[in-house]
Amino acid sequence: MKKRRVHKTRFVVCLRNDGYPESLELRKLYRVVPDAGAQKVDHVRVIDESGEDYLYPKKFFAPVRMSEPIKRALVAG
Repeated sequence: MKKRRVHKTRFVVCLRNDGYPESLELRKLYRVVPDAGAQKVDHVRVIDESGEDYLYPKKFFAPVRMSEPIKRALVAG
């Protein structure tokens, strides 16, 4: 039987927005979209202010740890 990879919803907080002030708000939470290719080049794919997912330098963000109920509330809203 083939194993399915389960991706947990992850969030990051924006610490820098050099060159992207319209796309990224400082201190705002962003939902991460899994992208193995992005990780290989030290980037992260997030859903930005446009509502679309784009690659940004990983150093612009810090991971956020939160409980599952809070994650579900953020994803549903």
